[in-house]
Amino acid sequence: MNAKELKEELEYKNRSAFESISEDELERSFAYAESYKLFLDNCKTEREAVKYSVAMAKRRGYTEYRLGDDIAVGGKYYYNNRGKQLVVFRVGEEPLENGAYIMAAHIDSPRLDLKQNPLYEDSGLGLFKTHYYGGIKKYQWTAVPLALHGIVMKSDGTSVDICIGEDEDEPIFYVSDLLPHLAKDQMSKSLAEGITGEGLNIIVGSEPYREEETDGAIKLNLLRILNEKYGMCEEDFLSAELTAVPAMHARDIGLDRSLIAGYGHDDRVCAYSELTALLDSNDTAKTVFAVLADKEETGSDGVSGMQSELFADILAEVCEARGANYRVVKANSKCLSADVNAAYDPNFPEVLEKKNACYANCGVVLSKFTGARGKSGTSDATSEFTAYVRSFLNRNGVVWQMAELGKVDQGGGGTVAKFIANMNIDTIDVGVPVISMHAPYEAISKLDLYMTYKAFCAFIG
Repeated sequence: MNAKELKEELEYKNRSAFESISEDELERSFAYAESYKLFLDNCKTEREAVKYSVAMAKRRGYTEYRLGDDIAVGGKYYYNNRGKQLVVFRVGEEPLENGAYIMAAHIDSPRLDLKQNPLYEDSGLGLFKTHYYGGIKKYQWTAVPLALHGIVMKSDGTSVDICIGEDEDEPIFYVSDLLPHLAKDQMSKSLAEGITGEGLNIIVGSEPYREEETDGAIKLNLLRILNEKYGMCEEDFLSAELTAVPAMHARDIGLDRSLIAGYGHDDRVCAYSELTALLDSNDTAKTVFAVLADKEETGSDGVSGMQSELFADILAEVCEARGANYRVVKANSKCLSADVNAAYDPNFPEVLEKKNACYANCGVVLSKFTGARGKSGTSDATSEFTAYVRSFLNRNGVVWQMAELGKVDQGGGGTVAKFIANMNIDTIDVGVPVISMHAPYEAISKLDLYMTYKAFCAFIG
């Protein structure tokens, strides 16, 4: 055996999916990307993602489940948690004590949330005060078109959905920035300090109420418009969930259209691929869960986050219905924590270690551990479970790669993996490499998206 043959047999290196994918599968991957772009454009908040996903599940014969309902073998169910979290599951024929197959993604993304008392006027402009949600670079959110999404819950129990700025004929919203001519002091600051959180105020309008002269005429006119269109008054802001998101649609990148730019790839790209894998599956043997969780970007706390008891409660009810030992089921279950990783970016090579980074077009990425500075806050998948995942990916022709998030001591991050692993369930992170993660407009590869879908299909059989 010569050196070239020996290298081919023994050495490991990432390979582009373009090297092995057939023309037919390439065509399928690009078609799959079109349906994903539609999902991304219609799901800019967790509530919108739940609503859209419920409609998808219903079309495939899934029915709503409430805690305490009967559960049948072969049943296909979804649990809608307060409109902000979704658990879609299918009860298989195999003994449940063999373990369940769990996929868990999150459907929240970084954004600008309106404060509870947001509306004010200053110097001829009407503005909204905001409190940013998740880890953002604040300067990226200035001078970009924003849309307003959310729900207003009124004191009489009625609600109204808000979505302004997505259609071309609708107005957008806007956070201003300094002109470079006057930005000497600002530009001498660090990027983290150039724009402050309290400075992320959204321009809402500028026309005063003109029927008669009054103080706060611009604010009053904006309240008049909101009242006429949505029947709300200023106090209704106190019980509203309103957020500003980029008013940009998903679009192809490049002359070859091989990449997708869009808001919220992290982590709706994994939410969509795990959900469609379950809905497309014809296997009736395994019990499978697809969890679409909220609040990951802020620590997974709260009633709709992965740290809540909801998923454990649903799993316990399925165990009870099947007469299975809950603790045994957990010990034998397997989970793919569906979340993204940072794709190697040649514009910023200094923060990623090449041998242990993931690359666009090299397939779905496995992350054995996450965390930061000494792997703090990670579940660190076992060697045995990592080998199990490698094995079924290879058997099913899935192009995959292994990576960690950045150089040691450079930073890091976390996912929902540790919360599921804390239930005594083997868990590993699996997802899509993302360029410009947490920016208002992120980028992914269509082939990586498709290979992630294919990985979930292989996992649940």
